[in-house]
Amino acid sequence: MAIAVGDEESAGEGGVWASRSRPHEDLCTRTSWADARTALAHINKGRATGSRAALWVRTKLQVQLLHLGVFCQRHAGKVLFVALLLLATFCVGLKSATLLTDVQKLWVEEGGRLEQELTYVEKTLGEGAGTTKQILILTPKDQGANVLHPRALLAHSAVLTAATRVTVDVFDISWSLRDLCFAPSLPFFDNYIIEKIFENITPCAIITPLDCFWEGSKLLGPDFPVTVPGLGSDVKWTNLNPQKILDNMRAFERYESVFPFSSFAAFMKRAGITTAYQEKPCLDPTDPLCPDSAPNKHSKQPPDVGAELTGGCYGFAGNYMHWPEDLVVGATTTNKTGHIVRAEALQSMVQLMGAKNMYEYWLDHYRLHHVDWSQEKAELILREWQNKFTQEVVKETQRLHNETRAYHHLPFSSAALDHLLRDFSEVPASRVALGYVFMVVYACVSLTHLSDSVRSAGGLGLAGVLLVAVTVAAGLGFCALLGLAFNASTTQVLPFLALGLGVDDMFLLAHTFVQTADNTLIPYQERVGEVVKRAGVSVVLTSVCNACAFFAGALVPVPALRAFCMQAALLVLFNLVSALVVFPAVMSLDLRRRHAGRADLLCCFQGSEKEQVVPLQHQVSPAAAEEGRSRVRHSRSCVAERTRKVTVTRALPPPGGGTVTHVVPPTAPRECWGAPPGPHAPSAPSLESLSTANSTRDLVGGGKKCSGLSRAWRSTVKFWSGWSIGELVATVYGPALTHGAVKAATIVGLIVSVAAAAWGVSRVEDGLDLTDIVPSHTPEYAFLSAQQRYFGFYNMFAVTQGNLEYPTKQRLLHEYYEAFTSVNNIIKNDDGGLPEFWLSLFRDWLVGLQAAFERDWRDGCITQETWNNNASDEGVLAYKLLVQTGRVDNPIDRSLVTQIRLVDAEGIINPKAFYNYLTAWVSNDALAYSASQADLRPEPRHWSHDRYDRGLKIPKSQPLVYTQLPFYLHQLGDTDTITNMINQVRTICRRFQEKGLPNFPTGVPFTFWEQYIKLRFYLVLALLAVLTAVFLVLSVVLMNVWAAALVVLLLATLVLQLFGVLGVVGVKLSAVPAVLLIVSVGVGVEFCVHVTVGFLTAVGGRDRRVILAVQHMAAPVLHGAASTLLASIMLLFSEFEFIRRYFFFVLLALTVLGVLDGLVFLPVLLSLVGPPAEVVPRNHPDRLPTPTPPPSPQPVHAHSHSGSSRRSSGRGASGGRSCRRSSSGGGGGSSLYPRLHGSNLSLTTITEEPSSSTRSSQSLRSSHEIVVEPQVVVETTTSPSTTYPGEGHHDHHVTTKVTATAKVKVELHTPLPGAVEPTYRSSSSSSSSSSNNNSGTRRSSQRSGNSRSGYGGAASNTASASLTSSSSSSGGGAATSSSTSSSKGSSDVDEDTFPK
Repeated sequence: MAIAVGDEESAGEGGVWASRSRPHEDLCTRTSWADARTALAHINKGRATGSRAALWVRTKLQVQLLHLGVFCQRHAGKVLFVALLLLATFCVGLKSATLLTDVQKLWVEEGGRLEQELTYVEKTLGEGAGTTKQILILTPKDQGANVLHPRALLAHSAVLTAATRVTVDVFDISWSLRDLCFAPSLPFFDNYIIEKIFENITPCAIITPLDCFWEGSKLLGPDFPVTVPGLGSDVKWTNLNPQKILDNMRAFERYESVFPFSSFAAFMKRAGITTAYQEKPCLDPTDPLCPDSAPNKHSKQPPDVGAELTGGCYGFAGNYMHWPEDLVVGATTTNKTGHIVRAEALQSMVQLMGAKNMYEYWLDHYRLHHVDWSQEKAELILREWQNKFTQEVVKETQRLHNETRAYHHLPFSSAALDHLLRDFSEVPASRVALGYVFMVVYACVSLTHLSDSVRSAGGLGLAGVLLVAVTVAAGLGFCALLGLAFNASTTQVLPFLALGLGVDDMFLLAHTFVQTADNTLIPYQERVGEVVKRAGVSVVLTSVCNACAFFAGALVPVPALRAFCMQAALLVLFNLVSALVVFPAVMSLDLRRRHAGRADLLCCFQGSEKEQVVPLQHQVSPAAAEEGRSRVRHSRSCVAERTRKVTVTRALPPPGGGTVTHVVPPTAPRECWGAPPGPHAPSAPSLESLSTANSTRDLVGGGKKCSGLSRAWRSTVKFWSGWSIGELVATVYGPALTHGAVKAATIVGLIVSVAAAAWGVSRVEDGLDLTDIVPSHTPEYAFLSAQQRYFGFYNMFAVTQGNLEYPTKQRLLHEYYEAFTSVNNIIKNDDGGLPEFWLSLFRDWLVGLQAAFERDWRDGCITQETWNNNASDEGVLAYKLLVQTGRVDNPIDRSLVTQIRLVDAEGIINPKAFYNYLTAWVSNDALAYSASQADLRPEPRHWSHDRYDRGLKIPKSQPLVYTQLPFYLHQLGDTDTITNMINQVRTICRRFQEKGLPNFPTGVPFTFWEQYIKLRFYLVLALLAVLTAVFLVLSVVLMNVWAAALVVLLLATLVLQLFGVLGVVGVKLSAVPAVLLIVSVGVGVEFCVHVTVGFLTAVGGRDRRVILAVQHMAAPVLHGAASTLLASIMLLFSEFEFIRRYFFFVLLALTVLGVLDGLVFLPVLLSLVGPPAEVVPRNHPDRLPTPTPPPSPQPVHAHSHSGSSRRSSGRGASGGRSCRRSSSGGGGGSSLYPRLHGSNLSLTTITEEPSSSTRSSQSLRSSHEIVVEPQVVVETTTSPSTTYPGEGHHDHHVTTKVTATAKVKVELHTPLPGAVEPTYRSSSSSSSSSSNNNSGTRRSSQRSGNSRSGYGGAASNTASASLTSSSSSSGGGAATSSSTSSSKGSSDVDEDTFPK
């Protein structure tokens, strides 16, 4: 085993094992990080200056963390059991998790205007009210081809007809389109036969370009021909001429008494129902069913499809069923006259009832008497039919390959979109699991030490990653128990974000643990506490910053963002508790494994230890020394052959000074510990042999010969284990980073990156394409791509609310409706005006009744008291309306017939009887009401007009609280256009709101895109809140506003850089990238805060502190970044393009930018304008002065029984606890660092185990010691030379004196050749010697005085050192090499006082 003392020893090789600093070096160069109490003591003694407040805060934190770590180590099993039980309990909460895919509930501002509006609509109409659409788009396979020819429309007709004929069997009932579709309402008739005829003949509402041609009638059915008495039994829309049937029915006198021909004729005239499809051209004039009345029936010429589609198409009721051109034809090209000459897409829509409407329609129907009918069951039926529709389209397209091979038929339904959104929001369990597996593998590989299975930490990394995974699951379960709903950002981002943040902390703790676990200068029972004390402050700081940042981000009133930030903050806190409580317990178990010499990952097997370099600086506590003895005994217990080892001591060069002592075995092993060497035994290595050896391992190996394969394997292992991030940073990267030219180039690069980021931000567009969240190989993706490219069509409603007196505000309502004419994206009529809305249709109906009444009044058919039989139905209805007073107590007044008009000259409906008239209009002009899409609430009362009913009272409807004004929007192809339209509409609504008309717009554009109007505002607000929270936390914990400002500045730069990357790669700004921008602050904290803390806690100039900070933090930061990328790399294989572009690539850019900012830009900024260190030495710029060690205790003579000696030693160090118990992990032993508060540093003492032949002399002497401390007096204790009676020999000594250039005193005792291999023992001796013996005798009389003068004397500027070596030729004795340096100065001397 090699024992190294000084500045240049190594605690191991490779990865995190590489350590080029002494165990106490951190107390001199990174004092406040290792022990803030010591730094504060230096300031109190006047040896240094610094921030007392920061050190006081850090001291308080470190003391609490130390106690926490010690507690977790002492009760590791209990902590693990309780913690895992609690985590498993919280994981059960995942069963109650809810997944939200409703855009309204995710991205609409909580408590905002839009949420209030949507809540009002849902409360008034009910959830699931309205209609849903099944859409079919035809596009050419050859992109850009023209579809304006009969073949394309016939193929479209064939596929659409087949799809609308599908049925589904649910609840033992066959459901067809007629059972589910939205159909226009027709007037109600009391005659059952007539009512059934109209019920069967009324078609479903289908918006299609086929309505421009006779083929559109094939979609209307009915499935079974309708029989009209006296007219035939094969009546279908393909041969139905409504006007002709009405004329034929009038010829039958028997219908006069049961059917109101005049009223129905007026109804048909108002609705525009004439010849239906009988006079429209046929796409295939050769079709036998093509009517003779078709304009091209006899010519057999195909129609001019473009000319027919110009201006849109009309359904069977032309006045109420006008399908705008932009709704049915896409990507059109027109000629000079405005006629369409080319088009690239056709679109048809089948309108279905909403779930609520269907539930109410079929409620109490006899077909469902065996079903517990509910709205959920209605929704299930609709979803099943929509899925069957989509399947039928695909099937029919394949069947009609010859007709459809040149075209794509792309079906789509709202059910399919909901299903895709649900799939998109579900947790990708397989990818998350595989990502975590990659993380586990990386953690094991990065922490595994191939050449030393005992000190390897692969198992610790494995346990750490698994612990983080369980903690993330438990945190999500806790969020579910709190009622926080999951969404796409939660399921797709949060598992990887939480894993990355948690693993970063785990790597930092593991990195510190590996450096601290084998430090025997720290009592065994406090080693985990020391790890938590050192690294825990950074873990707490970053976690609290992240938690506060995410909690601040939750201030944004967008539900998805708020839920994400709350869940992220809670997961960060869960990871913090797990890292500081559970992971220390795991480290305790790994520490026990190391202590037992077990192999990493395979702890059931004995491990192999490589030759180490053991640091010798501080006074070894008895507990630590006993642990060393126990470990050596345990590891050597099964080894029969012992190798004899000798030591060689060399002085180390300045500035560190000190010495290095190598204990090297000879090439041949010895059979017996105490046997003398054989006559042919090889000589021990000398100083010359040490200087020519390649390494300590060469000396230890003793020239062993290996095979070529073995040498290759050892070379590979040596290369792998010898690679060290910290060493590379310390020797290459750190010095290069502090070079002036590199600094200048880095600052230029930072400025360029900020400028490029600003340019990229200017290119970022708002919006989110639905195609991004749909797998590219699905029909839904093809449909959404075509819909986005060819059709920018949406519908919207202007809603008027309650608290409005509609009868007296009619003029304001008309003005409000006409104001929308100024919105460019609203489709106008051919004359440039808007279509009629419910109030204008209501008024026109009353105007027609008034005209009929005036005719009958003029003809004498109606008088003031009654009407005659020859009065028209419209005249009689007008009479009944005119006599309404609108009062409940006196509802009828016949005198009003001559006093009022239904509608005055200004077009205002009689306000007093407004709601009586409304009842009559809704019931008797049902087609107009349904076409108006007014959806009046409360629903007007039902009243059917019967001319033979002499009752005059018409029930009065309730005052309106909700009405809709429909509009069609077009040319909305991008987010900017949509948001501009929203702003225009909102301006109109705001203006009329101020006039006393409560109103708001609603529709898909407002629900999906209105978030983008304030998205940037809320994003900036959230980022400001997050950055402010980070600044406050850093300022309070670090007590350094300067450092907090620098960190926040770099975090803001990171956000700007990531924002710019979004613009460069073409990612649009939506809620999800906004979440990732907020996340970037949390990730950036992990990269920046660790380096900043390392910079503040280091000692020296800015450049030196930068090197120390980067050297210490580079490895955990890079490991954390690499592990985060490995965990998220599975997102690259997602079937959703959205996940790949918006999550993986953005997270990749975030990680790369974070590493660049944290390890390149931040160190350079710190080296230029960094804040001062927390502690600044007065006499030396790069380190604190070496503190005075405590006085050595008086020597305690050993008793004859060895156990009593050990107990005595143990009490001296741990207050009565035995060293044997301490070595097993359960003992006491005061902490090294709490003891330093009073005495700063102590000396390192290593005791050698005496051989059996000298055991008796050991009882009369104090223990052998090697005491080495750079810049201070180093002493060792020995006993006087004693010759026992009967011994035939005595010790012969040869003394060699060497003078060193440092104020150092070294006495080195080495065994004779053939002596036992030394082991660690606790020393109870504290006296020192400064004697030189050239005569072969040992002296002790001078030791006490010289020792006290060396440690406690007055300061002196002179220093001398001597090295004395003694050897004895006796076979069983011990040779003594002693180095003495007498000094009367204080040990608290700076390095610059040493002669160089």
